[in-house]
Amino acid sequence: MPELPEVETIRSGLEKLIISKKVINLTFDWPKSYPNSLNDTKSFLYGAEIISVRRRAKVLLIDLSTQYSLVIHLKMTGQLVYKDETVRFGAGHPNDSLLNNLPDKSTRVIISFDDDSKLYFNDQRKFGWVKLMPTIEIKNLDFFKKVGPEPLSSEFNWLILKQRLNKRQNTTIKAALLDQTILAGIGNIYADESLWGAKIHPSTLVKNLNDKEYKILYQEIVKVLKLSIELGGSTDKNYINAEGKKGSYLAFSKVFRKEGQHCPRCGTIIIKTRVAGRGTHLCPNCQKL
Repeated sequence: MPELPEVETIRSGLEKLIISKKVINLTFDWPKSYPNSLNDTKSFLYGAEIISVRRRAKVLLIDLSTQYSLVIHLKMTGQLVYKDETVRFGAGHPNDSLLNNLPDKSTRVIISFDDDSKLYFNDQRKFGWVKLMPTIEIKNLDFFKKVGPEPLSSEFNWLILKQRLNKRQNTTIKAALLDQTILAGIGNIYADESLWGAKIHPSTLVKNLNDKEYKILYQEIVKVLKLSIELGGSTDKNYINAEGKKGSYLAFSKVFRKEGQHCPRCGTIIIKTRVAGRGTHLCPNCQKL
């Protein structure tokens, strides 16, 4: 599933490519991928100009001059691919649709702009969606009412991290980090990497963490997310960012998908186990339970 750095990479790439473009048409092949009325589409999408591209957690928001927005959730296998005569930018689930001719069998929604460029929403498993709604009403969606704070916001700090995590005192720190109502956008990769950096075992109960560990964990979460965004996300194949470069974060990950290799900090063999129902990578020496 695309995580916060992948969606942020999509946001920053599209911001460079589609701002000020005017939407002239939209087609779709699966009603659940575009659950909006034809009347709303004609009234608030056609002829609208793109004024901003935002992100909240793992959700992308494309704001329109009509005071409506396209709210896009990629879910498990969603992708966005922008294409014009000279540029191709693709991000999201790492399959060949990012590189192949489009539309293909996974293409659900096609947005056409006034300069003949197009934005393709691809989704193999059909769980994602593109909703058209008044910008002012976005905050009332169930997801946005429940989702936790942004870990990269200027207001976020280790005390807020502690406060949020303590809502799940009797669960493991790995499960708490993955809970989107506690903290927005942290997925499996970044939980493992942050916990390794903080020398915290993923099965540690939240109530057993001390302030020093919270401070270090906060620093590691921010560092790992910023590094991943800088490197174009965690996708390890078939990823093209706005400059035509592939995502490279996994080449620099310390523990994720490194089982059987030596820990770069102490040399112990990295193991893979299961915590919170998810495959979990850790160093049994650095991250003692």
